[in-house]
Formats: sequence, C-alpha cells, structure tokens
Amino acid sequence: MNTTETAGTLPAVDDNCVTLDQPIKRGTTEIASLSLRKPSSGELRGVLLIDLLNMDVSSLIKVIPRLSSPSITAPEAAGMDPADLLAIGSKIAGFLLQKSAKTDAFLAA
Repeated sequence: MNTTETAGTLPAVDDNCVTLDQPIKRGTTEIASLSLRKPSSGELRGVLLIDLLNMDVSSLIKVIPRLSSPSITAPEAAGMDPADLLAIGSKIAGFLLQKSAKTDAFLAA
C-alpha cells in the first residue's frame, strides 16, 4: 500500500494505488503497483465514457497509459492479468462519477 506522510500526522492511504497480482515486467524491472490519477476530459478523447463505465477492455487499454504512474504502454496494459485490469477499471469508473453519485451508491448498497 502506498502512503503519504505529512508532518505530525499518520500516513494516509493512497486510494488510487492498485497493487498488481501479476507485476508488469519491463526489462529487468518489475512494476508491482500502479498509481492512477483522475483524468481531465481531454485525456478521454477517442473513448466513449459508457465504455469505460462498462469496463470495456479496449477502452481501458487505451486510457490506462494516460493515467498511470509509473506510465505503462498500451501493449503492457494489454498484457495485464485480467484481475488487475478489473481492479484498475473499477478505479477509472469511479473517477467518472460525481461525488453525490458515489454517496448515493454507498447509501443504496
């Protein structure tokens, strides 16, 4: 789990970090986790929002390289374990919801 520490406080958990079940191999290094950030509207060009909400594989493979740190390539995203792709897709779908919709979904569950 990634944490961020500030002076005089406990570490905060990074909710946008996904630990991968199957690390991505890049040469001699392995990427064991990805930190995602909320996209701007322009970064979603060429992708239907409904496809991202439905976690369409092609759309996720297109968007993950734009939002991940360390940045991965589309072929690396395409080679990901399906469980990891689902975890990342869930985070990305969550970015597309308004705060009130997240609260309503929480209350309905």
